[in-house]
Amino acid sequence: MRDVFFVVLPNIVLLDLAGPAEAFRLAARAVPDSYRVRFVGPTRNARAAIGLDLTSIEPLPSRLPTGAIVVVAGLSGGRVNFGDPDVQRVTSWLGSGVASGAVLACVCAGSVIAGRAGLLTGRECTTHHAHIEELRAVAPGARVLDNRVFVEDKSVFTSAGVTAGLDLALHLIGQQLGPRIAAEVARDLVVYLRRSGTDPAFSPWVLHRNHLHPAVHRVQDAVTRQPAASWTSAELSGVACTSPRNLARLFAEHARCSPLDYVQLIRVAFARELMTQTALDLERIAAQSGFRSAQQLRRVWARWESRTPSEFRAAHAAQSGRRGSSAQPVPAL
Repeated sequence: MRDVFFVVLPNIVLLDLAGPAEAFRLAARAVPDSYRVRFVGPTRNARAAIGLDLTSIEPLPSRLPTGAIVVVAGLSGGRVNFGDPDVQRVTSWLGSGVASGAVLACVCAGSVIAGRAGLLTGRECTTHHAHIEELRAVAPGARVLDNRVFVEDKSVFTSAGVTAGLDLALHLIGQQLGPRIAAEVARDLVVYLRRSGTDPAFSPWVLHRNHLHPAVHRVQDAVTRQPAASWTSAELSGVACTSPRNLARLFAEHARCSPLDYVQLIRVAFARELMTQTALDLERIAAQSGFRSAQQLRRVWARWESRTPSEFRAAHAAQSGRRGSSAQPVPAL
């Protein structure tokens, strides 16, 4: 289980805190024992910028457990007041090295606090547009990027603030628990799952899901849970509780693809995972992915992949060898 420590300061922007916290809570509900959300700070009670009193805040820990995530949210108002004793305590706490083995996620002006603590030196980062120049001033050794939803630099993640903190949380959940869980959390939150301009192309598990239609989501959820099932047009429309013709119309309108194209796309994605995680031959991979044969897998594969399955597998093996066996999806700070 990963502990997610949200640093709570007086005058905190509540959405910077509540959005990511709710995302991690829903992820923990979907995958039990994956996350435990905790709230820490320099004071036991703090008043948020909207006037809501937050209580029972834990003290700043002297050390963090393995795999911890530290989220530093933003503060309302203008420039961060580093003369404030509470801000000073958090800055000193971060600068002490307590988070050296943790994943650091900063939302809005939280990036400015982390920059003042020296945690952004030599890294790419971002913050809310109102704090860009302030961040450049307190972290002259950082490469501050503007007009970004969020920026990832190894184990340090910084976001533009407010709703961008939710995008950042979904991205972390996707890295650690997989894109399917991130997509489920995004759907529960009734938000789109998007990425910043610097991120790689959407995962096949996430493609065609930036919509809010419940029947289409039900079908997509069913297919991603059981890619190898015998999905006919009738079975898919049964999941959606509509006719095959209407389901095709709904998919075209909301998912921008046909239901059976979506099934094939997910099966190829599942086959791709088996190729990178197992030593199974192509016939077994095809069978486990829902294809009738390796020949059918190759034919469908060619629709979305420029490389053949064998070329893809060889390239992945070479890349894994360069990274080394100790590589982690989200490295330590």
